[in-house]
Amino acid sequence: MIFDLDTLSPNRRYHLMTQGLVPRPIAWILSRNDNDSLNLAPFSFFNAVCSDPPLLMLSIGRKDGGEIKDSRRNILSKRDFVIQIPSRHHASAVTASAASLEYEESELASLELELTDFPGCSVPRIADAGIAMHCEFHDVHYLGPAEQAIVYARVRQFYASDDLVSETNGRYSINAAALDPLARLGGAQYAGLGELFAIARPS
Repeated sequence: MIFDLDTLSPNRRYHLMTQGLVPRPIAWILSRNDNDSLNLAPFSFFNAVCSDPPLLMLSIGRKDGGEIKDSRRNILSKRDFVIQIPSRHHASAVTASAASLEYEESELASLELELTDFPGCSVPRIADAGIAMHCEFHDVHYLGPAEQAIVYARVRQFYASDDLVSETNGRYSINAAALDPLARLGGAQYAGLGELFAIARPS
């Protein structure tokens, strides 16, 4: 089948694209609300876009009623935030943190997640997340009639659990199998890594 996206509604395009562009990494974002509570939310329109400077891209839309999402509001106003890469065992908490709450109502109130300080960052990190990145707002572009925010985040510090990291010939390696990252599919589906394999690149 060939789909002509010009004939589909934005909602139908979204569901088609998110089922075809798989698997997607999940940015599990901790940001600070105006009342100093913490907001936690997952985003899978997310990836790395540059290493010099070290930039990540987040695509953040609006709530169903058209209001700006809390993470977007906090990132643009507070600038400091933390992106965790959730593991498979975080799947239920990731899903629960996607709930639409009133602004300044923290998702953490109903989740059994331990936080720990992230030195140098005004926002803590989730203690058992194997990867966490202290990010700073860098730039934003707006796309489409709904003004989807394409947020560029500069990574200031990169935390990796000691048991995930090794170093060989001056290069760090992260054990992907041990991290067991959670991947986003379409609808309510997630995935794990499954079998890992390597193929050497041509010289």
